[in-house]
Amino acid sequence: MSRIAYVNGQYLPHREAAVHFEDRGYQFSDGVYEVVAVRDGQLVDLEPHFERLEYSLGELGIDAPVSRKVLSMIFDEVIKRNRVTNGIIYLQITRGVAPRDHGFPKAARPAMVVSARNMPSKDHLRQSGVAVITVPDQRWKRRDIKTVSLLPNIMAKQQAVEAGAYEALQVDDDGTVTEGTATNAWIVTDKGELVTRKTDHSILSGITRLAAKALAASAQLKLVERPFTVEEAKSAREAFLTSTTSNVMPIIRIDDVEINGGEPGPITMRLGELYETHAAGV
Repeated sequence: MSRIAYVNGQYLPHREAAVHFEDRGYQFSDGVYEVVAVRDGQLVDLEPHFERLEYSLGELGIDAPVSRKVLSMIFDEVIKRNRVTNGIIYLQITRGVAPRDHGFPKAARPAMVVSARNMPSKDHLRQSGVAVITVPDQRWKRRDIKTVSLLPNIMAKQQAVEAGAYEALQVDDDGTVTEGTATNAWIVTDKGELVTRKTDHSILSGITRLAAKALAASAQLKLVERPFTVEEAKSAREAFLTSTTSNVMPIIRIDDVEINGGEPGPITMRLGELYETHAAGV
């Protein structure tokens, strides 16, 4: 079955889905995106994704092309047409098409594309845990905006791939971990505290991170939002990642240092189970 994408008001075969070469997302990375998990055909945590989308659009001064209600209808139709059961839906909104100029065009209409696909389960990785490496964070200073400008992220991710690792933790000039290339980073201290960096301009406010915070509170796990160093992460009792596509992913190695003896930790696994129940809508 041919995949179907939504492009500026039309549902098109995937091979025909395209935007103009003067789309500002293509030429300037002048746009934002969202990735929403689909579980048993249903969208997970849709409202927080909408809130973050509207925040990102607002920070860039891009008008939302459609309302939340209409966007929900488009999502449902794209999921249906692609027969997605467990996977993701991808949304990208740019400032639109205009003659190339660095200043914001006055007459451009926002462009929107939506696609969806099934994805293989990562349960085996969540049971065994993953390795990560550390790399310098070379991104711009507005990481709170979910922009399509991802070149530093993909370069860091490629370093992880070449090192045989699942993810790269990005490290600021002060030696503290900001986040992964597509994930938020967490550690568990010897006191059993869950530590993750607070949300400001230095990291993206992950939707799975938000859910994990709420689930930790419901399980009476102590949460501390503060920076932590690479050395602190390497000596932590446990470490893990959160994201839409990784859920709660245990880290068992950072660079050449094993975490928790190379096994997923009990607090991480507990939080992961709570998240699985949350995502399933139980």
